[in-house]
Amino acid sequence: MTIHLPVERAQPIESAHTKDAAPAFLLGRLQDWSREKSLWPLTFGLACCAIEMMASSASKYDISRFGSELFRPSPRQADLMIVSGRVSQKMAPVLREIYDQMPDPKWVIAMGDCAACGGVFNNYAVVQGVDRIVPVDVYVPGCPPRPEALLDSLVKLQEQIGKGQRRA
Repeated sequence: MTIHLPVERAQPIESAHTKDAAPAFLLGRLQDWSREKSLWPLTFGLACCAIEMMASSASKYDISRFGSELFRPSPRQADLMIVSGRVSQKMAPVLREIYDQMPDPKWVIAMGDCAACGGVFNNYAVVQGVDRIVPVDVYVPGCPPRPEALLDSLVKLQEQIGKGQRRA
């Protein structure tokens, strides 16, 4: 003998709390702010400009005031590449490979005249601007540029990130 019991349909449980987007907005804005204020540069010094880049982390200039004191040795841990110095044709594929290994979003600062346009080395062995290899967000003029110029470019890059601007 079979007994058939009435089947109750499952009703959705209504909670007293309705979801809104406020926590997601706050967490998203916090993530954007932390991305803007804590750029981790990659150690990629190629020539005399690298000395000025290293000097920017010394106590006199103190790049840590801008949240970028943590120079990373691995591209997988960095989100900012500072190309400081001249890039030779042999170094160009290595530069591109390291850039491709960096996680998104990533930014590039071309530090010095050699990185920006080849500088005084107008020959076949030097790349005439690092923007032929990787997209550049901020250029730092000078030969070699002072550490203050690098810090200024870092502030400009943080402003670009804060406004949501990307490279052209």
